Amino acid sequence: MTNSTTDDIRARQGRLEQIVADLLAEAARQGAGAAEAAVGTGVGLETTVRLGKVETLEHTRSNGLGITVYKGRHKGSASTSDLTPEAVRDTVAAACAIAAHTQEDPCAGLADPARMATRLPDLDLFHPWDLEVAEAIDLAVACEEAARAADPRIVNSEGAAVTTHAGLHVYGNSHGFIGGYPSSRHGISCAVLGREGASVQRDYWWDSTRCADDLASAAAIGHRAGERAAARLGARQIATRKAPVLFSAQVAAGLLRHLMHAIAGASLYRRESFLLDQLDHQLFPDFVQIREEPLLPRGLGSAPFDDEGVATAPKDLVADGVLRSYLLDAYSARRLGMATTGNAGGVHNPRIGMGEMDRDDLLRELHTGLFVTELMGHGINLVTGDYSRGAVGFWVENGELRFPVEEVTIAGNLARMYQGLIAVGNDCDFPGSTRTGSWLIDHMTIAGK
Repeated sequence: MTNSTTDDIRARQGRLEQIVADLLAEAARQGAGAAEAAVGTGVGLETTVRLGKVETLEHTRSNGLGITVYKGRHKGSASTSDLTPEAVRDTVAAACAIAAHTQEDPCAGLADPARMATRLPDLDLFHPWDLEVAEAIDLAVACEEAARAADPRIVNSEGAAVTTHAGLHVYGNSHGFIGGYPSSRHGISCAVLGREGASVQRDYWWDSTRCADDLASAAAIGHRAGERAAARLGARQIATRKAPVLFSAQVAAGLLRHLMHAIAGASLYRRESFLLDQLDHQLFPDFVQIREEPLLPRGLGSAPFDDEGVATAPKDLVADGVLRSYLLDAYSARRLGMATTGNAGGVHNPRIGMGEMDRDDLLRELHTGLFVTELMGHGINLVTGDYSRGAVGFWVENGELRFPVEEVTIAGNLARMYQGLIAVGNDCDFPGSTRTGSWLIDHMTIAGK
C-alpha cells in the first residue's frame, strides 16, 4: 500500500468519524439518552464472462449510515444512504420519532462501557486492488478457459467472475467510543457443466482473500472447477442404508456454522436451539477444540471490535469437547442474564482443531461409506437438531473412491452427529472465514433407491 493510499484512507476515515460524532451529538440534542451510529462507504468492480464473452460489468459505489437512539428503554432506528448534514439531522429525527412509539424493553441499550475497545490493532485487512476493467475481463476469461480445458467432457459454462471491493466502516456510541477501519475483499470464481451420455453435472470452485496477491491463479481455480464437474459424471443412486459419512472440508464447514447458529444469543433467548442450557456440557468427543480467532491478520472474518464497539478477543467455544461459550451481543446477554461475548454481528473466524489425517487417510478410515462433496436443500431444524439434506459425492469401498453418487438424502441429528465425530482431517483446502478439515461421522441414514 502506497503512502498516498494510506493518507487518503486516513482522511476518509477521519471524515466518517466526524459524521458519526455529528450523528451522536444530534441525537443528544434531540433528547436521546444514549445512541449508537455506524457509517460505511465502499467501491467495487465485478465482471462476469460466459463462453468467452462479457455478460456483466458493474462498478459499485455505496454509502450508508444508521443510527439507533435510546430514550429510556425505548429504542428507535433509522438509516439513509445520504451523508449530508441535512440527511444526518433528518435520520436522527426519524429514529427519535420511532423510539417515541416503541414498547419499552428492559434489555435495550448500549453494551457495557467497560467492554469498549480501547486499542485497535492493525489486522492488515486493507489491500486495495487497482484492477483495470480489461485485466478483470482477461482473468475471468482465463479462469473459464482453464475450466473448459480441464476435461473434454466439459461442454458448457455458467460463467466465471472476478470481483474486488474496498470499503471503510466506522462505529461510535455515546460512551465516547468511535472507531473504524478499512478493509478489502477480492475473489475469482467459475462454474461449468460436463456431459457424458445422459449424465450432465455441474460444479464450481472459487477463491476469496483480503489481498489480491494471496488469490490462487485464475487458471488453477478454473481447472479445479472443471475437474470437479467431470468427476461427478456417471453419478448414480445407492440403496438406502446406514453407513459412515465423510463430509469434505468445504461441506463440513456448514456443520460448524450450524453449531455457531445454535449457540447464538438470539437462538437461545428465543428458545429456538437444540443446545439450550448446554453450556459446560459435553457436545463432542474430547479431542475436539473449536476457537474463535477475531484478530487473525488478513482473516476474512477478522475485526478489532464487534458491531457494538466491544473489543474482540480469541476464545474457546468448545474445549475438550465441552461447550465453553455462547455467542452473545449486549441484548441477548441481558435476556439470558449473562455478559456480552463480543459477538454483536456474528462470529469471527471460527476454526476447529485439525488432526493428522489427510483426505486419503480419512478415506481409508471411512473404509466403506459415503464421501459427501455437496449438499442441497435446507432440511435443518435448529430447535430439535434434526438434519436431512440432499447430497452428492462418492461411494467409497475399501478406502477408495468407487463411483459418484447423486439423488440421495442423508439424515441424522446434529447433536448425535457431533457426538459421533470420529476424526477431523488436516485437509482444509477452501476459502472462507470458517476453517476446518473434513469430518468423519460414525454413521448416518442414507436414503436412496
